[in-house]
Amino acid sequence: MKNEFPCFETCIISSSFVADMKKNNKVQTAWAMYDWANSAYNLVITSTIFPAYYIAVTGGNADSQISFFGWRAGNSALLEYSLSLAYLVIAILSPILSAIADYKGNKKTYMKAYCYLGGLACIGLYFFKPGQNEIGILFSMLAAIGYCGSLVFYNSYLPEIATPAEQDKLSAKGFTYGYIGSVILQLICFVFIFSGFEDTSFAPRLSFLLVGLWWIAFAQISFRYLPAGTPQEGAKQGNVWTGGFRELGKVWQQVKQMPRLKTYLFAFFFYSMGVQTVMLAATIFGSKEIRKYVDGKWVAMEAQDLIPAILIIQIVAIFGAMVLARLSKAYGNMRVLLAVVALWIGICIAAYYTYTNIQFYILAVCVGLVMGGIQSLSRSTYSKLLPEGTHETTSFFSLYDIMEKMSIVLGMFSFALIEDVMHSMRYSILALILFFVLGMLFLLLALRKKEIVPFVPA
Repeated sequence: MKNEFPCFETCIISSSFVADMKKNNKVQTAWAMYDWANSAYNLVITSTIFPAYYIAVTGGNADSQISFFGWRAGNSALLEYSLSLAYLVIAILSPILSAIADYKGNKKTYMKAYCYLGGLACIGLYFFKPGQNEIGILFSMLAAIGYCGSLVFYNSYLPEIATPAEQDKLSAKGFTYGYIGSVILQLICFVFIFSGFEDTSFAPRLSFLLVGLWWIAFAQISFRYLPAGTPQEGAKQGNVWTGGFRELGKVWQQVKQMPRLKTYLFAFFFYSMGVQTVMLAATIFGSKEIRKYVDGKWVAMEAQDLIPAILIIQIVAIFGAMVLARLSKAYGNMRVLLAVVALWIGICIAAYYTYTNIQFYILAVCVGLVMGGIQSLSRSTYSKLLPEGTHETTSFFSLYDIMEKMSIVLGMFSFALIEDVMHSMRYSILALILFFVLGMLFLLLALRKKEIVPFVPA
């Protein structure tokens, strides 16, 4: 029968379409808000206030020996090794929990659990005072586990809530929200730090408390609108401790049939060793190797000198992420990543010859331009390369996350080991060039691999 009211039908369809679009936009914004929530940890705890405070309360310089449950070690080395151990723990746990989340369709539950673990650990750092090294190390490890663990499930939402054409833009939006939110909280923390409290440890510890509260509070926006997940049909229940690794093995078998995706993962692994190590070690490098000219002599940089450099990186990274997202549309993800990795090699060479605070600030601008962009573009590139038709996005992103975390473990360990042997972080910086070169070679190989094997569900 002919429709007598075609215009009315069109209005109904259009209204439904607009409603779906609004709903999807709300979900995407809620997803990006989790970057706003947790990036405060990455800036305040990982990059600025906590490393500077840690060095100050454990001896005042980066070469001090401290005790940790009776074991004596260099303070900076102990922090680096503890972070490596934290990332190793999350690399082991990720395949177990992500597989469970895929089977039961409750990824948001695990994302919440890691979020609350990380947020509460940051709050716990409020009790880290001089002489309480164990509290500082243990809570910083738990915060790192919470941060990294939640990202496994957070990243896995990307291909579910955005089309391939939207993923670069949405991934960049998340990182942009993260940089803006973290800078806002960082500035709030600065107000307390420069307020001149009689107890000099109070302002930094209050900053850690604010990070935990900020993280948990703004994450509620994401938890309200993100879907819980979809149970995997026909999933067999078994031993969850081994089932997770079996699931990861199944994903790897699928990846092996897709040459381009497999090669890209190796590229990502190697250049991430460089990127993540630079991010984690930048503040300590500045405190040990960079000097400023004061009253006719060169002296070590202090916390108030290092923090602006990290802020420069965060602010510039906002524009870097947006610019690279636009370039990827014009030239393709792989080509843009190749150019960015080449720039990272140049940055490492420049860092080897960086000695003054002015040079360090200029280098911070260069790092900021490529830091946010390479993280955002790496995530969206992997999402685009995933096989169509799969519902096991958490397991696929668990593999991605494990590659990233293992790159941090090996990158940080090799960085600390070379420093111990050569007694200079500059040689460790040179070693990072090798990681970027290997990443660049694998990206070139991935770019040449055009064959995409269709995904066939197991």
